[in-house]
Amino acid sequence: MLICLTASHRNASFDLLERLSIGAPTAASRLVTDSDVLDGAVVLATCNRFEAYLDIAGDDRDSAVSATVDAVATASDLVPAEVAESVQVLGGGDVVQHLFAVSSGLESVVVGETEISGQVRRALEDARANGTTTSELERLFQEAAHTSRGVKTRTRIGAAGRSLVRLGLELASSRITDWAHTRVLLVGTGSYAATTIAALRDRGAANIQVFSPSGRAPWFAAKHDLVAATDLRGAIASSDVVITCTSSEVPVVEPTDLDDGQRRIVIDLGLPRNVDPDTADVDGVELLDLETISIHAPIAELNAESEARQMVDDAVSRFRAQALEQSTTPALVAFRKHVFDILDDEIERAKRRDADPESVEQTERALRHLVGVLLHRPSVRARELGRAGRGEEFVGALDALYGVHPEPEAELPSPVVPLADRTAPGSDRTDEADAS
Repeated sequence: MLICLTASHRNASFDLLERLSIGAPTAASRLVTDSDVLDGAVVLATCNRFEAYLDIAGDDRDSAVSATVDAVATASDLVPAEVAESVQVLGGGDVVQHLFAVSSGLESVVVGETEISGQVRRALEDARANGTTTSELERLFQEAAHTSRGVKTRTRIGAAGRSLVRLGLELASSRITDWAHTRVLLVGTGSYAATTIAALRDRGAANIQVFSPSGRAPWFAAKHDLVAATDLRGAIASSDVVITCTSSEVPVVEPTDLDDGQRRIVIDLGLPRNVDPDTADVDGVELLDLETISIHAPIAELNAESEARQMVDDAVSRFRAQALEQSTTPALVAFRKHVFDILDDEIERAKRRDADPESVEQTERALRHLVGVLLHRPSVRARELGRAGRGEEFVGALDALYGVHPEPEAELPSPVVPLADRTAPGSDRTDEADAS
């Protein structure tokens, strides 16, 4: 049984989401090993979204929710009641609908955002590494990935949406008349920093310095044809725009790093915050953080979003139909095994009775053909009943007629997925920011 605990920019504060983004992922493995009510869990935690997809052992939904809330609250240094008040609990088909929409960028701050699909994929990869996936979670997330790819390639939703980087630069552009003559300092050297450089250069920015709290600025500057800065305060003083995007868990820019009276725009794209909020009180400084940027997120192109949502609805319907059809699979497998065990016994008896190999071979072919014909209709009917939501009738009939019971479904091994698209260890930012 799958359920989902979700909190986003729609129903939770940015402060709470920020805390969850740090602590919740670390709770995922303990969530399964320390709980008797959970078989598996995949946790997605970003700047604007917290999601916990849970595969429950049995139907004790309340215990699963309570255990999850307690675990992520403890890991995030939050009060469980505060987390419980901020999360929405989804069950059944709503879980499928929600994940497909999230992965396709339809629940993002900027509708059509593409970074979220990669973050959903990485959440599954982390769960695999921690051993917390199940066959049900694997099927759910793999189909979500397939759906998001279809939405991206077959609709214009990506054109309607814009990344938070570009949206932040758009807001800054109302104050900047000429990016070509604007001095920019970039704090961070991860994959998100590379995205920021591309967006800056699209606007004509040429004078860009880079500073890295981890000391990677010279390497990153050489790779991207930038100027490496070694003194943060001095680099800030010589810049008109400061953009931060590191994974540091403490602010790297403090109010004391900025001079009073110097006009400057500071864009904080970090998660957690890279810039102390009190920086906004420094005379001449305008701070644009993720919360401010999200307020100005544009309304999506209605047609593109409508097409994308229709694709998601269709994918959800197919997934549900497949799940219902597969509900009879364990019973059908048990029935076929029962029949073929009987067949094998009869063939062995035929071999003992008849010494003529050719005669035995003809008998075996005839019996196997007969069994195949007899099994065809029950197999078709099992799938039909499953799709109609009447799979329990098939299971009950096998029990009543043959005493056959389906065996518990074994967990499927997690597929090995290449992680080549991850950034190198030690980078300031390993993920691109979520707009979800």
